[in-house]
Amino acid sequence: MAEGLRFDVLVVGSGASGLAAGVSAERAGARVGLATKGSLQSCNSAKAQGGIQAAFGEDDSPEIHAEDVWRSSHETANQALVEVLTEEAPSAIHWLEELGVEFTRERNGAPTGAKGGRRGGEAYRLARCGGATRKRLLQVGDRTGHAITKALREAFVAGGGTALPHHPLEALEPAANGWLARCRRKDGTAVEIAAGTVVLAAGGRCYRVAKERGELTTNHPGATGEVTRLAIDLGAESRDLDALQYHPNGGSWPENLQGYSIPETTRAYGAVLLNADMQEFTDSLGPRDEVSKAIVDEVEAGRGVATPDGRPAVYLDTRRIPEADADVSLPYMLRRYRASGIDPLTEPILTYPVLHYQNGGLVIDERAETTLEGLFACGEIAGGTHGRNRMMGNSLLECCVFGRRAGREAEAKAAA
Repeated sequence: MAEGLRFDVLVVGSGASGLAAGVSAERAGARVGLATKGSLQSCNSAKAQGGIQAAFGEDDSPEIHAEDVWRSSHETANQALVEVLTEEAPSAIHWLEELGVEFTRERNGAPTGAKGGRRGGEAYRLARCGGATRKRLLQVGDRTGHAITKALREAFVAGGGTALPHHPLEALEPAANGWLARCRRKDGTAVEIAAGTVVLAAGGRCYRVAKERGELTTNHPGATGEVTRLAIDLGAESRDLDALQYHPNGGSWPENLQGYSIPETTRAYGAVLLNADMQEFTDSLGPRDEVSKAIVDEVEAGRGVATPDGRPAVYLDTRRIPEADADVSLPYMLRRYRASGIDPLTEPILTYPVLHYQNGGLVIDERAETTLEGLFACGEIAGGTHGRNRMMGNSLLECCVFGRRAGREAEAKAAA
């Protein structure tokens, strides 16, 4: 017989968006359950390295940020969602700081790890990422996603929410007073969960697609997309599900780093892409899809290089990165490569695009509600914010901005 649970808000997924929704809903007064396929720590968000965008530069603004998003999406993004994303970016950063995230800062050009707002001449250390016209990428070294998910997870666990790890969602249906979900524990026990509202934050499907195609991917094994399919089968509208994004700089060699997402901040701090003749062939800070296509085209034209095991690649000339920048913003990457016998500051590394992100997803409005009443979505499972091509640094931002909105709005609807 199935065990029964009841919550005001049920969140499905424990990445940055699900955790943000859970924290937001619980702090708004909801009884929150957070169900996830694997452990509470298992997610793609924690693997996100490069950073998170927000307009803090003196020459920047949310409007300029929005223009960069619109242009990088090739004018396919939902502009109402883009406006929410960029307008609320600064407050999302401050919220994360309140939860304990310490973004790298610098005083007079010297990086610091200090916490807090702009004080005494100290400012965020900002980098320019692909497709951006301004420096607006905040970082926590090159483990920004890890820092954000850790802080959010600790906040959720410290609150009054109920974590349900190893409870993959099997079924979802509307009920008289909201929704009825069925999950199944590792021992096979079915768990029925009644909830006033549901927030879907279960991520995309790139791991499954990569496995089907025989390709490398940056994704966690949990990224298989069945929750998206459950929502669509219920009648939820979707958009751009065919638009899967390739990270321009997947690791190609050594073998243990194949599929590793080389931080795009390597290019923000000076690294450039080179062909077999050691010549630049594209704007290394262009939008992701354009850089990925340029790499593929260069290889197909016979100007690429091959890894020792025969995979296609080009060079990422990381020797151009100043050591001081690498030590502050790329320490994890340096450790991984140096542990494998390669020093990125003294030799170029091999790279090739790798399957990375589901651009499209469930249609949502500015409150993060899908086209089904009482069913919300945030993070990679939702579509529209990035259109058909996402900028680096906007995924973690989307998770926090729309995760907070989803949690808050889900609590309000459940309480109504």
